[in-house]
Amino acid sequence: MRNLKLIIKREYLARVRNKTFVIMTFLSPLIFVGMIVLIAYLAKLNNDETKVVAIHDANRTFYSDFENTNDINYLDVSRLSVELAKEQAMKDDYYGLLVIPKQINNPTFETEVKFFSKESPSFIVISNIENTLSRKLSNMRLLSEGVESSALDKARASVNLDIENFQGEKSSKLDNITKMVFGGIAGYLLMMFIIIYGNMVMRSVIEEKVNRIIEIIISSVKPIHLMLGKILGTSLAGITQFTIWVILGSILLTVVTTILGIDTSEGTIVQQQALEAASNSNTMQDFVIAFSKLPLLSLIVCFFLYFTGGYFLYSSIYAAIGAAVDSETDTQQFMLPVILPLMLGIYVGFFSVIENPHGTVSVIFSMIPLTSPIVMLMRIPFGVPIWEVALSMLILALSIWGMVWLAAKIYKVGILKYGKKPTFKELYKWLKY
Repeated sequence: MRNLKLIIKREYLARVRNKTFVIMTFLSPLIFVGMIVLIAYLAKLNNDETKVVAIHDANRTFYSDFENTNDINYLDVSRLSVELAKEQAMKDDYYGLLVIPKQINNPTFETEVKFFSKESPSFIVISNIENTLSRKLSNMRLLSEGVESSALDKARASVNLDIENFQGEKSSKLDNITKMVFGGIAGYLLMMFIIIYGNMVMRSVIEEKVNRIIEIIISSVKPIHLMLGKILGTSLAGITQFTIWVILGSILLTVVTTILGIDTSEGTIVQQQALEAASNSNTMQDFVIAFSKLPLLSLIVCFFLYFTGGYFLYSSIYAAIGAAVDSETDTQQFMLPVILPLMLGIYVGFFSVIENPHGTVSVIFSMIPLTSPIVMLMRIPFGVPIWEVALSMLILALSIWGMVWLAAKIYKVGILKYGKKPTFKELYKWLKY
């Protein structure tokens, strides 16, 4: 155990004192914050341009329904012919020309409204135009049937469901969204942490093997202690770096956006829709209530356990790969089997867990050790039986023990072999030594 502590300390100090590590620890938040600010600024700059849409309305009845906004101004060119309207739109560099034919006034006649533009038009602009025309045509057809649109508006009723489970616990419509966001962020962070710091473990092993330092170290330290020391030391260095990133990045983002007056949420369609929904209901209040109902303590504990377990499992694999090869170039043949389970876990999480967190696919992949750290982290916010979590963690713990044992066998043989690219068949032979 004394040797293990010395190796952990050595690996940790070797990482945190490395110039590249120090530079990237403080430079990465600057780059990240700079990218966010730049994207927000470009989005704001892009939205500052007012689009002019010319309307040729042969009926002279639709133009009045189009209301000018901060982003779009509508211009009536119905007095011109369609050809002259096109020429004027191109000459004055209008965003587009909307041509509404006369036949559209006939409720029984279906026709295509045309939109001419120099470039592909925005989805939001087209949607606004289509919605405006649809409302107007619907009202016209109701009138043709003798139904007043005002009477129809009065007859409309909205229904808001009160969601409650059989035990009497109430929830809001935003509960699932809140749980989905929390689980998605947790799963994605775990995947990125494994890839970044797992590669760091692998490079550390390769460096010592290439420099022949390992031949001296291995004479006084057991291979399994050396491998565990590298994993633990590198993980502690990674946690240190990650903590600095979060703290420094949050401070920089707050300071920069406050000084420059930039709204980092500017310009995204999802946030525009969220703001629109917020104007019609107490969305923010519902979100706060939904977040407060999350079992935060159990989520944090499970996050830490799965985060640690997943990292140990994959770091053992990365260490074994590093011991088996002589350079990073030779690792490529082994990386696909490592990356695939991580990607599979993310895709299962986003496409299966979110749709049905208690479905067969979700449950099975939350038990498979290579995918359970990601999939189970996404399932837990939706409420998972304790026995399922316990069984998943037991399988993961046994898999970590087995993987560390297998990796140590490969590590013991491969760490002293040079000059030959190993194959999967040869790695299997090493396990028998």
